[in-house]
Amino acid sequence: MGAKKLDPRHKRRRKTIKTLFAWGFHQDNPLTLRAKKVIKKIKIIDQIIIQCAPKWPLEKINRIDLAILRLAIYELYFDPKVPDKVAIDEAVELAKEFGSENSPSFINGVLGTAYKLKVEKERQNEK
Repeated sequence: MGAKKLDPRHKRRRKTIKTLFAWGFHQDNPLTLRAKKVIKKIKIIDQIIIQCAPKWPLEKINRIDLAILRLAIYELYFDPKVPDKVAIDEAVELAKEFGSENSPSFINGVLGTAYKLKVEKERQNEK
């Protein structure tokens, strides 16, 4: 994991997660460009999270996990430059770094469901 921590994309994700986490408490905090893009889509992103983790209302999700999920779902659904596998793998790594003991498996499960939803929607759109 040492090499990953040096990767500039990983560093940007870490900074974005920290910014989104702080934004969850104070909406007037300065935002990174990436965090601004996530927040612009926050209603759609949160609906995807609700759909993919129906047993977990947003207010019950650990705030750092929520920040990680928001960034990862933004990358999955709205950033075509980020491969789906990379968005999910990075989110799990960030969960290991910042979250609780259960965070990586929770995030992986929610994002696995979100990925399946995305693929289903893409198939329906092709028809």
